[in-house]
Amino acid sequence: GRLIDDVIQTDAAINPGNSGGPLVSSIGEVIGVNTAIIMPAQGICFATSIDTAKVVVSQLLRHGRVRRGYIGVAGQNTPLPRRMVRHFDLPVESGVRVTSMEPGSPAQTAGLEDGDVIVAWDAKPVAGIDELHRLLTEQYLGRSAEVTLLRRTQKLTRRITPVELAGGR
Repeated sequence: GRLIDDVIQTDAAINPGNSGGPLVSSIGEVIGVNTAIIMPAQGICFATSIDTAKVVVSQLLRHGRVRRGYIGVAGQNTPLPRRMVRHFDLPVESGVRVTSMEPGSPAQTAGLEDGDVIVAWDAKPVAGIDELHRLLTEQYLGRSAEVTLLRRTQKLTRRITPVELAGGR
């Protein structure tokens, strides 16, 4: 149920048990790591891009796991009213509506509330939950970031310091 970043769809034959093998271009370059196959859809396979694989391998070698920032919100993609997008001159037409928060989480400590809509993380537009996950990288662990959000009719900013979940979830 989590985002697989920079996935490549391929018609190269990938069979069960081939996950983890290289996806190679016609000139012999490794461009991805075979990841998944949709069994009922004949010939539709997926690979994780080599750029993503390099980041993951680097973190595994350095830390023994992939480290990501955690702010403690559950959210859903939500479209924004066109008048709000124009009024606040937003670069996105959707955001992440906070549906709940973990008690004592970085988001709660920063003053986020249920119903807030996150539209930017450290000045980078956030149009959906996948983009927010993509931005919560290791570089933000223990480092404060500015979050731009919409609360009812207001545009607000809050500072959040992501943490790493115990157990590396």
